[in-house]
Amino acid sequence: EVQLQASGGGLVQAGGSLRLSCAYSGFASDGYAIGWFRQAPGKAREGVSCTNRGDDVTYYEDSVKGRFTMSSDNAKKTLYLHMNNLKPEDTAVYYCAAGVGGSYYFLRSGGNGMRHWGQGTQVTVSS
Repeated sequence: EVQLQASGGGLVQAGGSLRLSCAYSGFASDGYAIGWFRQAPGKAREGVSCTNRGDDVTYYEDSVKGRFTMSSDNAKKTLYLHMNNLKPEDTAVYYCAAGVGGSYYFLRSGGNGMRHWGQGTQVTVSS
């Protein structure tokens, strides 16, 4: 059973940085897509970054390109989201998620169809 546990959220001033972590386990193969998603109050969930395990390509939502970087430490079985130059509009609950399918589709659909979700971690950026 795939399990995901996200951590690392907090309160930061605009222009600051945070690193989110997602400890994962239970993957049977490299075919899973895994990534980060977020949901702000009153808004639909959106994809932030997503990749297929074993793939070299990571997709990012346009507003975070150049500011956010997703990486993974396979030895630690941890996925990271490095967030720099944070803006108030980045305020949201951030989730890591995994599922069988294409990472680009999952990013663009806000994670629709992803089977496995970690608990969210709150990121609040003050102006």
